[in-house]
Amino acid sequence: MRLFVAVLPPPEVLDELAATVASLRQQAPDLRWAGRQQWHLTLAFLGEVDERVLPELTTRLERAAGRHPARELAFAGGGAFPSARRARVLWAGFRADEKALATLAASVAAGARRAGAPPPDEGRKYHPHLTLAHCRRPTDVSGLVGSLTGFAGTGWTARSLVLMRSYLGGGPPRHEELAAWPLRK
Repeated sequence: MRLFVAVLPPPEVLDELAATVASLRQQAPDLRWAGRQQWHLTLAFLGEVDERVLPELTTRLERAAGRHPARELAFAGGGAFPSARRARVLWAGFRADEKALATLAASVAAGARRAGAPPPDEGRKYHPHLTLAHCRRPTDVSGLVGSLTGFAGTGWTARSLVLMRSYLGGGPPRHEELAAWPLRK
């Protein structure tokens, strides 16, 4: 099963982002825009994980969540991977304690690795973002990134980690919540 660990923003915060993204969609209808139901902050993409690993994985992720306090986050700005002029992904950024968020992501990845589900992107620098759209081929999205520059959403508190399953094929990816654990208060 294809898994990732994420933080899910609250609906009212997604409403703000959706209002901003609506005008971007009109500017670039050829991009493959992620649906709102797919919006999340990935802490660790785990890829294909054997179901037999799930019991140990859930134990490890619960421990990781319990070691880290709830985090204040807000959407802020945006960018593109690998660059705005040759983008494959357009994203919304976050205003947060980036060091603390990276530490949380590393703890989640370490727990997954110990459970037998090593994240395929482990070792890369963690860059918190929410994917808004994918480009079919490298595309100049400088104008869209510029439109996101001044965006600053309302702050919110991330209070839990969520283990998500992703289903591919037959249209846009679908996500299912498998388990959630509270962050330390």
